[in-house]
Amino acid sequence: MSKDKNPRRVADNEAMAKTRMLRTSPQKLNLVAQMIRGKKVNKALTDLTFSKKRIADDVKKCLQSAIANAENNHNLDVDELLVAEAYVGKNLTMKRGRPRARGRFGKIVKPFSELTILVRQVEEQA
Repeated sequence: MSKDKNPRRVADNEAMAKTRMLRTSPQKLNLVAQMIRGKKVNKALTDLTFSKKRIADDVKKCLQSAIANAENNHNLDVDELLVAEAYVGKNLTMKRGRPRARGRFGKIVKPFSELTILVRQVEEQA
């Protein structure tokens, strides 16, 4: 009388990791996500390690989580993984302000983002 097991959201040769509440704008995060799309995971990790962008460390952490999910949960070979998708979404926005001249109020928005990385195992053709 138990429920059926939830179907997988991704294919059998894929694994996913998601990071929410990243304290940067989606536009800035997307620049870093573009860097790693379509690359082998070890090349993507190297690029993120030596990137000068502040948010690259958080993207690297999410990519390492996706690799660990692929290896431990889905028994995929780490050497054959590539970043199939890396997409960015909006999250909440903190509204702050600053007093300006003549009684006005300068609006300051502090956006948050979320990042989803999908890695896929592909066999290399010799």
